[in-house]
Amino acid sequence: MFNAIRGTLCHKGADTIRIDTNGVEWEFSVPARSVDAFGRLGDEARVLCWLLHREDSMRLYGFPSEAERSIFIELIGVDGIGPKQALKILGGIGAGDLERALESEDLARLESVPGLGKKTAQKLVFALKGRLPSVSGASEAAPAGPHGDIVRALVDMGYDRRRVAEALARVDAGIPPDHPERERELFRLAIVELSAS
Repeated sequence: MFNAIRGTLCHKGADTIRIDTNGVEWEFSVPARSVDAFGRLGDEARVLCWLLHREDSMRLYGFPSEAERSIFIELIGVDGIGPKQALKILGGIGAGDLERALESEDLARLESVPGLGKKTAQKLVFALKGRLPSVSGASEAAPAGPHGDIVRALVDMGYDRRRVAEALARVDAGIPPDHPERERELFRLAIVELSAS
C-alpha cells in the first residue's frame, strides 16, 4: 500500500493539495494548518499517505510528517471520529498542542478547536491520553529561545526544528523590535523563507 508520494506540488487549496507525478495528479485532503508545510507551487514535495477505500469511493489523506499521520490514525480509532473530523481537528490544533492538551486533560483547549464539543473532548482524553506518539518532547527539552512559541508552532506544522531556527534568524533582523504585530510577521516571513528553501 502507499506510504508516500513524491512529486511536484501543483495545487494548494484551503485543505487540499495536488501532487503531479509525471503527468498523473494525486489529490490529497490535508489538515488546513499543514498546507504550507508542503512548500510552494512548483516545489518537489513528499506527502505521507493514508488511503480511505470504501465501496463507493476512494480518498487520499496527506500529511507532512509521520507524527501527524500517526495522530490522525489514532484519532480515527476513537469511536465516533471519522477521517473528515480527524482532519478538521488537526486543522484546528497542532500535533504538539493536541498531545499536551490530552496529557494535561485541558478540556478548555480542546473545546476551542472548531467542531469539538465537550463530550467529544472528554472522549478524546479518555481514549488517547498516554497513547499519542510524542511530538513535543524533543522541542520542549530544547531551549525555547526568543521565539519559542513560533518555533513550536512551525515544528507542529511539520517543519524541521533546525531549519525553523535558521529561517527565524534570517528574517528577525528585518522587523523592527517595536513593530505592533512583530510575532505574526515573524511567523509569516518564516513560512515564506521555509517554503523557498
